[in-house]
Amino acid sequence: MALPHDDAWAGDPHRWMIALAATLASVIQVIDTSIVNVAIPHMMGELGASLDEIAWVSTGYIVAAVIVMPMSGWLAAYFGRKRYFAASILIFTVASFFCGASHTLGTLILWRLVQGVGGGALLTTSQAIIYEAFPRREIGMAMAVFGLGVMVGPTLGPTLGGWLTDAYSWPWIFYINLPVGAAAAAMVLAYVHDAEHHVKATTVDWLGIGLLILAIGSLQYLLEHGQGEGWFESGLITGLAVVSGTAMALLVWRELTIAEPIIDFKVLRHREMWVGTTIGIFMGVALFGSVFVLPIYLQSMLRMSAWQTGMVILPGAMATAFSMALSGRLVNRFDARLLIVAGISLFGVAMWQLSRMTAQTGADDFFWPLIVRGIGLGLMFVPLTNLTLQGLARTEIAAGTALSSFSRQIGGSLGIAALATLLTHHTRQAKAVLAEHVTLFDGASLERLGGLARGFQGRGMDAASAQQLAYTVLDRQLTAQASVIAFGKVFLASGAILVATLPLLLVVSAARPRPAGAGAPAMVHAE
Repeated sequence: MALPHDDAWAGDPHRWMIALAATLASVIQVIDTSIVNVAIPHMMGELGASLDEIAWVSTGYIVAAVIVMPMSGWLAAYFGRKRYFAASILIFTVASFFCGASHTLGTLILWRLVQGVGGGALLTTSQAIIYEAFPRREIGMAMAVFGLGVMVGPTLGPTLGGWLTDAYSWPWIFYINLPVGAAAAAMVLAYVHDAEHHVKATTVDWLGIGLLILAIGSLQYLLEHGQGEGWFESGLITGLAVVSGTAMALLVWRELTIAEPIIDFKVLRHREMWVGTTIGIFMGVALFGSVFVLPIYLQSMLRMSAWQTGMVILPGAMATAFSMALSGRLVNRFDARLLIVAGISLFGVAMWQLSRMTAQTGADDFFWPLIVRGIGLGLMFVPLTNLTLQGLARTEIAAGTALSSFSRQIGGSLGIAALATLLTHHTRQAKAVLAEHVTLFDGASLERLGGLARGFQGRGMDAASAQQLAYTVLDRQLTAQASVIAFGKVFLASGAILVATLPLLLVVSAARPRPAGAGAPAMVHAE
């Protein structure tokens, strides 16, 4: 009898329905991490909350999801993968309804925490389910379908959120999850089954869970609020860094020394696993960091609306979709390392192109850099997933996907925090340098000030007011030019961070292509 992942195994007869269910569940989870941001001003007005208070709507969800994410393999073993996955989707969906129905800030934050508990399992468990439902020759295409939602979701989230908020109201950014979540849960209950090798966990490592909550909760708060608190100038942030580092060290020691760990760090003994996980961290830094910075550039520097920003980003998202489908086919023919190198290189080129943008840049100038970036992202995801998991036994797949997804999420949080800090630093630095050349002894500066002042006087202002306004306008122009320089450096840094991981591919063996039949990739059809 052919077992899952034997070359003769044809796969689960309902595998494409399983892939659809898993992808739908993952899409709503990924989109929900970014869709809320554009509705923040509306929530503040209706709920009477300050910016610091409303930030917990995003922070609470992310903290809960990131804590659950690395435990999802153990939770699936304890409750059964089918029941745990279906329950997580239902928890996420029900919590979405109550988020939309919330009339106070406290209630909204509470249900966002619950939503994060459900959402934390969706990405990791989805990958394990898909990986075990498909035969070897079709895994590439299946992961391409899954990766399409995971990679495109963060890009489309702000656009969808902006449209729903403008056309309806902010609760609809949560209500939109209801039909999708219900459909995904129904398909999971109908088609997903527990793995043949499923062994129920018999103990609960409460100490490990406590250390995980302490480590990740402290780290996530540090990353979310460190910039506003001045990083290590703040005693709170310094204390959280110590707590997080100590708790993480104790967690790793604990999980490596007990029989049934909540996080199986032992899978990192496989060379491909630790290399793929490391690249995944930097991929999260580059992807989520650039996704965070790009809309800020388009909206603050080019004065685009949320909808216009989405339209600029959309072609790149479509390029990712095309590239993802292509890489799903190519992974059966070529060494995964070659595709990863190509993807990372294209991403680096795109970030270099974006770093050359100026204050006179228009929307059309972003088209090709974002297309190149999208193609690069699509070429990376599927081969990197296959490379990361290829050395694992079937019993280790759940733990491997949990750590892999967790690494990207942590990388994303690090990336957003790091690039936001770099953006502030480079803006101040560039403005200081520019200001050295704008003095009362510089002829061009005096000519510019005089022209501005005369223009304001021509509109009816008195000489003193016109001169003061001219200084204000010139200062704004300096800040704008400094910001352009800073954004360029940040775009370049996000590309360089990922390119720097390329040497890691030299320490792993060639990822073996798995042809279907006589050397050709399988033709995949939905069943």
